[in-house]
Amino acid sequence: MSRSPLPAPGPPPGTKFGALQHRDYRRYFALVLLSATADNIEHVISYWVIFQAFHSPTLAGFAVISHWVPFLLFSVYAGALADRYDCRRLIQVSQGLFALASLAWAVLFLTSALRIWHAAVILLIHGAAGVIGVAATQLIIYDMVGPERLPSAIRLNATSRYLAILLGPAVGGGMMLLLGPGLGLLINIVIYLPLTIFLLRTPYTGHLRDAEDKRRPNRFGLAETSRLLTEARSDPRIIMMIVLGGATSFFVGNAFQAQMPEYAHHLGADEAGTWYSVLLAANAAGAIIGAVLLESVSFIRISARTAIGCAAVWGVGMALFPAAQSYPAAVALLVLAGTFNIAFTSMAQTIIQLLAPPHLRGGMVGLFNTAILGLRAGSGLTVGVLGAVIGVQWSLAASSIVVVLIALALLVVDLRARPRFVG
Repeated sequence: MSRSPLPAPGPPPGTKFGALQHRDYRRYFALVLLSATADNIEHVISYWVIFQAFHSPTLAGFAVISHWVPFLLFSVYAGALADRYDCRRLIQVSQGLFALASLAWAVLFLTSALRIWHAAVILLIHGAAGVIGVAATQLIIYDMVGPERLPSAIRLNATSRYLAILLGPAVGGGMMLLLGPGLGLLINIVIYLPLTIFLLRTPYTGHLRDAEDKRRPNRFGLAETSRLLTEARSDPRIIMMIVLGGATSFFVGNAFQAQMPEYAHHLGADEAGTWYSVLLAANAAGAIIGAVLLESVSFIRISARTAIGCAAVWGVGMALFPAAQSYPAAVALLVLAGTFNIAFTSMAQTIIQLLAPPHLRGGMVGLFNTAILGLRAGSGLTVGVLGAVIGVQWSLAASSIVVVLIALALLVVDLRARPRFVG
């Protein structure tokens, strides 16, 4: 089967931060960053209060499960909704649910009425908010910037999430200190409003660019799922990106973040907690550095092969991290891993969007999100539960090595299947 190279690999040569050349995208980027910061503020405040109120490892584990399992179960359906309906409205629904979660936390904190079942319900609402909006957000940026600047827009959107991870704890901690948890979360609701209002005025629905080629999908069901999988199998690059995303998510994901206190303890005492905080921030900082580098150079091309190679290097970095003997070495490895993480995830997402049929783009994005986001729930087993048996250093190293082996296997398949296309 002949396979064409990827279309429109990126912005014209010499165009740095290409998506930011688009006025509407600049506004959208800033507002997505604001919304993501609000999301992280809520995490910081609510998790702290939950810990203080219940000291329950089970509830903490449920917080992780409730965040990622909705992506595992409902990402494909959410993608199908993004194909059928105005993506602006889906994102607004998502923002409304995020705000509702903050409001519920605030009322319960201010009235001292919080119970475990309250926390469980709010965490489920928060998880639903995330999955409803994620595919719609990705279709909106395609509509805004087009295929030529899509790689840049995807990298910048990922950068906004990592910036929010860095900003959220600082802002959330300050709000707790100055206002207290309840009032802090009431203020947090306001931070969701700018993006919601912007979506009332912007013309991009997620479907304008493909209006001529895009027919309205049928109601999503088993037949549509089968057709989606058939379309995915029609181009091996789509399947390889889904497998790559699923492998990195299931075996490593972000479970190592929850185990960071153990890694810090392994590296030696740090009474002030300074190095521990640096470890938590290092991966996000590396991702931001990686995005800036990718936006600043023109010789790195978007291809399945490049994405697989970056994932393999990321796996090596994550395998070496638990073996580090000093904090500087550990931080350097996490920064390196973050750099290659954003490289392969942004490339994979770009490839999925560029190769997907217009009328199934949301469904394809949802299928990819099921793999790269939903399967993160499995990393709690491969890194966390296995770590309780053999130690978290060994479990992370072993899981990362499995990712490297899968990436190498995909690379062999790719080399045998086709010549190297640039694009």
